[in-house]
Amino acid sequence: MDLALLEQTLAAAGQPAFRARQVWRWASSGARSYAEMTDLPAGLRAQLEEHVPFSSLEARRDQEARDGTIKTLFHTHDGRPIEAVLMRYRDGRRSVCVSSQSGCPLTCTFCATGAMRFGRNLTASEILDQVLHFRRIEPVDHLVFMGMGEPLMNLDNVLAAAERLPDVGIGHRRTGISTVGWVPGIRRLTEECDMPLRLALSLHAPEDALRSRIMPINDRFDIAEVLDACEAWYAKRRRRVFVEYLMLGGVNDTVAQARQLAGLLDPKVYKVNLIPYNPTGGIYEGSSRAAIAAFKAVLEEHGFAATVRLTRGRDIDAACGQLAARG
Repeated sequence: MDLALLEQTLAAAGQPAFRARQVWRWASSGARSYAEMTDLPAGLRAQLEEHVPFSSLEARRDQEARDGTIKTLFHTHDGRPIEAVLMRYRDGRRSVCVSSQSGCPLTCTFCATGAMRFGRNLTASEILDQVLHFRRIEPVDHLVFMGMGEPLMNLDNVLAAAERLPDVGIGHRRTGISTVGWVPGIRRLTEECDMPLRLALSLHAPEDALRSRIMPINDRFDIAEVLDACEAWYAKRRRRVFVEYLMLGGVNDTVAQARQLAGLLDPKVYKVNLIPYNPTGGIYEGSSRAAIAAFKAVLEEHGFAATVRLTRGRDIDAACGQLAARG
């Protein structure tokens, strides 16, 4: 819900300040309507129902994958499409992948979102309402700002949403922000954020010419500048940066490139997460399992903690890089 509108409406009605906290406590615990908020007077519930929409987003479509992943298409009040994903894991984790923008202005060549028309930044309430939608289905305990958009281009609203996540059941240490290397945002996050969030960097290439071809943002902030900002984060926070590396067959997945990547990064500062490519109808094919295993082995030989991401929701276009808000 629009929390600013909620507070304004309550203040205009002469309600005490604690009423807003009551409403948020219900909403963050999974309430599905104002009618469930039984410690609010019935007249106030009716007034809120009339003046404060229960969600700032309209859920247009839910899809469930074979592995239990759920993807939801939302529209904002001005018709901007966004998607968010609930990922269910066998160990009991329930992780939400949220969007921070409608579309994305940075046009990474492997990403379906980058092919969309960019809309706008989302408000903090629009970000939170993605989480609350899934919280009404079941408890959630992890979150990544890794959906549509570049979170660090909308940092104020991302951080405002993150501040409230513990109320929903998602601790700050279980909240990750992923960036393609938006250096001003990394530096702001380092200097201004006091929450112990996780930082993830989408790198995808060990040298500038290739990275610029894959990710045009590299022409603005090259690898050296991005890594300098990440290492300043580590120096201040003492929290390792997760490097996301998308495995593209015949593009960035050779043993020689693995060695080049290992020479570029400090294993004390970075963990590496290798991501199998998820089809987006673009120009790439995914690396073979053998190529991914060989790449991972080289990194481990050089002392890196390297993992291979478990793909979720590929059959409903809900996996990494596939969000495009169609329909």
